[in-house]
Amino acid sequence: MRVEPLPGAPAATVDTDGERLLAVADYHAGIEAGLRYEGVELQSAAEDRRERLLTCLDRARADRLVVIGDLGNAIGDPFDDERAELAALFDALDVPVTLVKGNHDGSLEPVLADLDADIEVTPGHGTRIGSVGFAHGHTWPAPDVLEADVLCVGHEHPVVRLEDSVGGAQKERAWLRGSLATDPFAEQFDQPVDDAPDIVVFPAFNDRSGGTWVNVDGQEFLAPFLPEGMTDAEAFLLDGTRLGAYQRV
Repeated sequence: MRVEPLPGAPAATVDTDGERLLAVADYHAGIEAGLRYEGVELQSAAEDRRERLLTCLDRARADRLVVIGDLGNAIGDPFDDERAELAALFDALDVPVTLVKGNHDGSLEPVLADLDADIEVTPGHGTRIGSVGFAHGHTWPAPDVLEADVLCVGHEHPVVRLEDSVGGAQKERAWLRGSLATDPFAEQFDQPVDDAPDIVVFPAFNDRSGGTWVNVDGQEFLAPFLPEGMTDAEAFLLDGTRLGAYQRV
């Protein structure tokens, strides 16, 4: 596989275009500042997030980090805590970074420009690196991104509800993987989509950012092309456990 989840982590290695990438989605730096603004007090986990990401990069022996949107958390101008977290993160990184803009990254480019960082920012409709496409998922991926062999998206923060035999329940972050259903994209762009790539929906890297319950009735997906835009999608836990078709977990 070109996209291989890193066991036990919400991150994947991607081998494409002569590089090994580490891809993550929905880092949401500074989320605690946003929650505090809404009246929820949580101690910052910025250092833990940074160390977990650095550990993933080391495990993957990655040449580049790809953030599939929502590197930051503030929709508008970032809070000071978010700026400080990003500065500390980029001080610690020793690989170039590609950020595919998400809906939380609209005001991030001037902040990143002030950092001593090797970072490329791509549009929210996505980009291709070799044969792999990346798009955050808050808007439709561009037609040329759909020509990839695999499309990686974030935004959804998929989680599953697991119940035991006595009625206990727990929430687990999950990967979704299936084939792209071409009809919704052909209708959106008024042109045929000839080859259906695989689609991989990434779990959120930030474990405080909530998520879409993909196996609970009445829950709606966030991306405008999901769930109609994928077929035969299966869910996998972070430890690699294959749960089967996500709707029947």
